[in-house]
Amino acid sequence: MVSASRTILTVSRNVVAGISLATALCFFAWPLVAQNPLLPPQERADTRTGNALYEKDNYSDAEANYKKALDKKNNMPEATFNLGDAIYKQKRYDDAIKQFQTSAQSNPDPKVKAQAFHNLGNAYLEQKKWEDAAKSYKESLKLNANDKDTKYNLAYANAMLVQQKQNQQNKKDDKKDKDKDKKDDKKDQQQNKKPDSKPEDKPGDKDKDQQGKDQQKKAGGQMTKEQAEKLLEALKNEEQKTNQKVQQKQMKAVNVKIQKDW
Repeated sequence: MVSASRTILTVSRNVVAGISLATALCFFAWPLVAQNPLLPPQERADTRTGNALYEKDNYSDAEANYKKALDKKNNMPEATFNLGDAIYKQKRYDDAIKQFQTSAQSNPDPKVKAQAFHNLGNAYLEQKKWEDAAKSYKESLKLNANDKDTKYNLAYANAMLVQQKQNQQNKKDDKKDKDKDKKDDKKDQQQNKKPDSKPEDKPGDKDKDQQGKDQQKKAGGQMTKEQAEKLLEALKNEEQKTNQKVQQKQMKAVNVKIQKDW
């Protein structure tokens, strides 16, 4: 059986701005230092060497020794868990996720499984996969409900998940507003390009207008025979009227003086 004891090798706190729920994030890596006495000496030696190298921050060599132990005994609990830590420390988070998943699925000890899920959550957290991180922390708390660090990291992951969804919604809203503005601008441009509404000329209208203009030019320059006859007739009538008025003025009434006989 794997010992439930754990050694916390590193505790780093990174300040995270803009989060009201939490301003610091805890990262823990827990190599299982205690060795299973039932393992063959060589396998214990490889795991012990890996742990020593891990404590010296020599994570690549520690990884190599954990893999040696696993080559001799596949899914060995200590080496499986500690290999995930060594890979995690090298920031190869995809590989670390696979290793922690293997450890969580294969380890029979609930406390060790809880630690594997915790570290799995940390790996997801590094990739900003907030939802996956939250799920991993929840699985860890099912096995170890009193772990304050896991509770803290779960709260942080949930807060970041809410913020992520809000940012996505804001981007959608901004895109809708921009699309609407573009549509309105395009509509305004089309309306500005339209000419003033005037009745369209029919094919024969231009010819008629031209004929009218020609006739007006002729009338202004030379009188037609018909127009001349009408004008003469009008002058004749006017002359007759004038003569009649003169004659009437000349014919005045004669006053007759009547003398009375006395």
